[in-house]
Amino acid sequence: HALTSDAHLTAVLSVTSLADGSAFRNLWIQLFTYLFFCLSQVVHAHKPHFMALHCQEFGGKNYEASMSHVDKFVKELLSSDAMKDYNRARVYLDENYKSQEHFTALGSFYFLHESLKNIYQFDFKAKKYKKVTGKEIYSDTLESTPMLEKEKFPQDYFPECKWSRKGFIRTRWCITDCAFDLVNIHLFHDASNLIAWETSPSVYSGIRHKALGYVLDRIIDQRFEKVSYFVFGDFNFRLDAKAVVETLCAKATMQTVRAADTNEVVKLIFRESDNDRKVMLQLEKKLFDYFNQDVFRDNNGTALLEFDRELTVFKDRLYELDISFPPSYPYSEDSSQGKQYMNTRCPAWCDRILMSHSAKELILKSENDEKIVVYDHIGPNVCMGDHKPVFLSFRIAAGAGKPIANVHKCCVVQ
Repeated sequence: HALTSDAHLTAVLSVTSLADGSAFRNLWIQLFTYLFFCLSQVVHAHKPHFMALHCQEFGGKNYEASMSHVDKFVKELLSSDAMKDYNRARVYLDENYKSQEHFTALGSFYFLHESLKNIYQFDFKAKKYKKVTGKEIYSDTLESTPMLEKEKFPQDYFPECKWSRKGFIRTRWCITDCAFDLVNIHLFHDASNLIAWETSPSVYSGIRHKALGYVLDRIIDQRFEKVSYFVFGDFNFRLDAKAVVETLCAKATMQTVRAADTNEVVKLIFRESDNDRKVMLQLEKKLFDYFNQDVFRDNNGTALLEFDRELTVFKDRLYELDISFPPSYPYSEDSSQGKQYMNTRCPAWCDRILMSHSAKELILKSENDEKIVVYDHIGPNVCMGDHKPVFLSFRIAAGAGKPIANVHKCCVVQ
């Protein structure tokens, strides 16, 4: 029984603007209490034997000040009550923020239940599997760690950002003769709502397409045996901004505001044609202020899924279960506003768990009324930063990762 989970901890780890150190520590403890609580609920509900937790922006936006708290968080997580039955763990933290060439701020956690035997992890340098025992934490520079592959995307992928931390970390596992890759990924964001609105698809969508294609090509190249793979993290997938605005403001008139000195468009205002010309939407570089946020929350925002199109181009390479949770970004960072979106970006399903089509075959559908496969978000009513973590819980077939595997047996704890 495997559980894969994605958590983007940007806001949780970036409250370093507080001047008072004790206040910072207290808020840090409070925020991670929320995280522990929500994580423990998932563990209790699904009782996974193998659990993967992928984090992006680990250490937060102000990572230079925050990294000193990361080790404490990791130790508390490993020793928490929720993790007491997991006697083996692997933690990989890219903390080397002084290396502009390599720093990705990615964190990958893997927990193995005490009842699960004969678990192996792949050594990419020796090209063989090694049995997993004990708990080990790897941090700072991960380039020398043979148990993973890590890359930061080249700077020319996203020249607007002087120092992007986007990239991926890949690990490979073998559980009951079932081999698969787990890829922690962080793709590029939209730098400007105004630029994203100009074309359909946006220029940023094209950048993400290029980066994700690079990752997929990398993990199925000829260096290693091909296995099934799961790719999960912050893809930064956005709704087709132009199509969304044209739909939400179909009966509105648009006013363009330009900078006096450069004549550059700095704001778009959409007003109703009647009703005293009420403002429906204001759009700026980092402002997406729509008058009715309920459209993003009602029925989990599923009416907007038709504008979630970035994965379409990869339909032959990637599979995703049906989404039944609201957009995972951008939530308010106010601790009292767990359900509220910020008016900075159009809400979107940025955080996803995707898989190869062969990995889809690893997931067994239940033959009775029990719901075995669950794809959902964590902490719907709790402030956990500007992203809501998502998780996927499922059963895997023993040996299903091998071409000649018998896929009819359910994963059995040995």
